[in-house]
This record gives sequence, structure tokens and C-alpha cells, in this order.
Amino acid sequence: MAAEPFTYHRQGRSRITLCSLLAVWAALLLAIIAVDAAPWLMAIIALFTLPAVWELLTNPAAGLRMDARGITWFSGKREVDVSWNEVDHIRLDTRLDFSVRATAVLRGGRKLRLPYEATPPHQAFEAALQDLGVRTERHHFSLVG
Repeated sequence: MAAEPFTYHRQGRSRITLCSLLAVWAALLLAIIAVDAAPWLMAIIALFTLPAVWELLTNPAAGLRMDARGITWFSGKREVDVSWNEVDHIRLDTRLDFSVRATAVLRGGRKLRLPYEATPPHQAFEAALQDLGVRTERHHFSLVG
């Protein structure tokens, strides 16, 4: 296990989030102006955009670092550090929306799910795990688990 350390880092604030938020608000405003939609109903729908607004304002960081010693991931104020001695394998589950969720399965059977926002793109992640000699398992389209 003498591979180079692998790091991944991302910020919560993104151009895609901002553009999506502006598009939703523009559509709601257009519905009020052009179709005479009820403003109170559009305001209720706009409430569903508040988590995206919060993410833009707080800009939470998330990331992951792997080296010969172990794996560390963080998301916001949460941080987990696990030694490779404790890890049996890393399970990569492809969901129906084609997102890949990662879980560290410990030797005792306990599972630690990596936060989605701290998980790197799955091809690079799996390649880095293999470079470090960590066993991986792929599971496609699992609805539970």
C-alpha cells in the first residue's frame, strides 16, 4: 500500500444550484404574471427551494482523503476517520438514478455510509481504492441496503 494519497473536496455553493434556483423562481414568477397563478400557492412551492438557498448561503464543504493508513471523510461539521485495518471492503451501490453510494463495511459487519456529498466520482474513487489494495464490491440498482 505505497500508493499516493487520494483527496476529493467540494463546496456546497455551485453554479448549478444558483442557476436552478433562479430558474425555479423565474418559473414561479412567470406563473403568477402570465397564468395568474395564486401567489400564496407559488409561495408555498417556493418554500421547497429553501434548502438550496441555505446551501448557497452557508457553503458547506465536504471531502475525502485516503492514504496507506486509512480513509477520512467529512461533511459540514461531521468527520469520520477509519483505519484500513478496520475495513473489510468498500461497497459501491449504483442507485436507480445512476448515483453511486459508498459504504465502508467494517470487519465486524458494521456499515459506515459515506455522505453522498463527500463521495468522489465513482470511477476515480474505485481506481484509487484498488491502487491502495482495498477490496471493493459493486452492486447495481439496489433499492435497499
